Amino acid sequence: MADPSSYRPKPGQIPDSPGVYRFRDEHRRVIYVGKAKNLRQRVANYFQDLAGLHPRTRTMVTTAASVEWTVVSTEVEALQLEYSWIKEFDPRFNVKYRDDKSYPYLAVTLNEEFPRVQVMRGAKKKGVRYFGPYGHAWAIRETVDLMLRVFPVRTCSAGVFKNAARTGRPCLLGYIGKCSAPCVGRVTPEEHRELAEDFCAFMTGRTGTYIRRLEKDMMQAAEEMEYERAARLRDDAEALKRAMEKSAVVLADATDADLIAVAEDELEAALQIFHVRGGRVRGQRGWVTDKVEAVDTSGLVEHALQQLYGEERGDAVPKEVLVPALPEDPEAVSQWLAERRGSQVSLRVPQRGDKKDLMATVQRNAQQALGLHKTKRASDLTTRSRALEEIAEALGLDSAPLRIECYDISHLQGDDVVASMVVFEDGLARKSEYRRFQIKGFEGQDDVRSMHEVIGRRFKRYLQEKERTGEWEEQPEDTPAGGPAPTGSAPGPTPTGSAPGPAPAAPATVPVSGPASAAPDLSTIGTAAPAPGTADPAPGDGASPEDARAEPREDDGRPKRFAYPPQLVVVDGGQPQVAAARRALDELGIDDIAVCGLAKRLEEVWLPDDDDPVVLPRSSEGLYLLQRVRDEAHRFAITYQRAKRAKRIRSGPLDEVSGLGETRKQALIKHFGSVKKLRQATIDEICEVPGIGRRTAESVAAALASTAPAAPAVNTATGEIMEEDDGGSS
Repeated sequence: MADPSSYRPKPGQIPDSPGVYRFRDEHRRVIYVGKAKNLRQRVANYFQDLAGLHPRTRTMVTTAASVEWTVVSTEVEALQLEYSWIKEFDPRFNVKYRDDKSYPYLAVTLNEEFPRVQVMRGAKKKGVRYFGPYGHAWAIRETVDLMLRVFPVRTCSAGVFKNAARTGRPCLLGYIGKCSAPCVGRVTPEEHRELAEDFCAFMTGRTGTYIRRLEKDMMQAAEEMEYERAARLRDDAEALKRAMEKSAVVLADATDADLIAVAEDELEAALQIFHVRGGRVRGQRGWVTDKVEAVDTSGLVEHALQQLYGEERGDAVPKEVLVPALPEDPEAVSQWLAERRGSQVSLRVPQRGDKKDLMATVQRNAQQALGLHKTKRASDLTTRSRALEEIAEALGLDSAPLRIECYDISHLQGDDVVASMVVFEDGLARKSEYRRFQIKGFEGQDDVRSMHEVIGRRFKRYLQEKERTGEWEEQPEDTPAGGPAPTGSAPGPTPTGSAPGPAPAAPATVPVSGPASAAPDLSTIGTAAPAPGTADPAPGDGASPEDARAEPREDDGRPKRFAYPPQLVVVDGGQPQVAAARRALDELGIDDIAVCGLAKRLEEVWLPDDDDPVVLPRSSEGLYLLQRVRDEAHRFAITYQRAKRAKRIRSGPLDEVSGLGETRKQALIKHFGSVKKLRQATIDEICEVPGIGRRTAESVAAALASTAPAAPAVNTATGEIMEEDDGGSS
């Protein structure tokens, strides 16, 4: 536990300007980010008597080893920079609302030539119009099914659409009148886009226009004695009314607003949001978070607004945001929201009428969500604590293993040999720390040798990180770890997004202790953080840890790939695998990390140099946790191995051409129609494809000539001979 006085800034060193500050731990990880109107007053509050601090604040300042700050010109810029850093560094002591599921949205892909209506989850894409979120995907499909009678917009995938265009026959929806069949030219692209825009207009709340138009056409058809058409229009109007009934009217004045409510206790807080568009509730979602910092309701609301609207633009930010309590600086937050919407945003607490009544409903939902979460988590926390204690007792550890890493080897008869590393912290999976390896030291099947290689590679990187950060180097007693701390702020360019006028003082980062860090690039203020995978690849990026294209920048505060050691290494296997893992650690001089193995046959726990296994009771929570860790490592390894094998199987002759990427491969296939026709083409004909030079064309021709054409595939259902149509992995 660090003494805050050891890194307390000197009097007068901190400026009294607006800015953002961040605390780092001994590994240089950013553990807390905050903003302030007056940096000097706010930061000084953290260095008062520990007995007077909130328990969570006390834990944070004793975990930290240094504090830095960045000066900005306005409070809005401070809000933007705080959001960017929280998103980039993921500090453990900041409030983060984490959802346990991905809510589905009704999406209209207006960025395509023929817009498509579909259910979408995950990150929002540019040019796609979203409605929701909805609690269940089936609710979206029911609504879409009703509306397709009136707005027959395309709902099929790209593959189905292309196949229908090729054959000249629409899908079933085209025959029953629930699709306008643009794939076969029944409507022009302009007419189909107009249908999609009408669909979006109806979903945004402009419902009366379309229903009145249908009723008018129905009456006219009846007067002309076209009774079948009148009946069809009547059914269309009823379908739209039923679709409207699925979202209740809550505000009579057709308001567009988001209502946010918070239910909290000393340890946790639940957040509920109702999305009201056109006076109707169009979506609802919620999160629960741990109160890892001392924060009141207004602080929780501010964090919620940052995470809700930090990535949104335009109409995704409503005209009105109703909250239970205003943030500490409501004017700055309102201005920040207005910049994202592009027009004024009203941020207020409802005082009377329908909006106050609806806020009470949202508040009840938040209370129920918090109660349900606490009921589930009460047993979960107790169980995880007991499991970690049982593992520590069974393995003779000095303390509970708060970080456990598990390794598994996967292959298919010696081919595509890979390994996985999964991480559990406090008994819970930490998927952002998962890593995968390709076995490079040898070929063939040898699980023991593979385990030795993987453990050696992982902990060699750990030692390199320690050496890089200087943790092995002893500093002279009369010299601070980071040298003299600089003071003051250097002038620089005006931060992005600042108001016109005299150039304000540029942000300048001032480290108080530890290695000096570079000033942040404020051109990224208010923008999305870099995607994980540029310097620190995520588990699913297709690269093994040693294949990363760029090393992490020094002292950037992000979690490094292999910088943090576990208290326990678990290997999937018995005594040979455990001995190999222990030998790899001994060769690197690491003796403070425990190793054990879990054998599948009898679920025995093996320790190095022990001839007999440790047998945990079948009802042991510790054994259950080890099994979950082992099974997760096995799942992650076999998923990677199967993906690697599938990629190898799907590879074609064009994959052997050096320098020919996926884009140019697809261009070749699109130009010639199939690999068979490409194989018959001359070099001059290949050069006609955009982006293909003569040298590349010669390489393509040589690669295709060196591979014999495969026997033609036959569709067993129709007897049709199918040509080659793929040049490699898709």
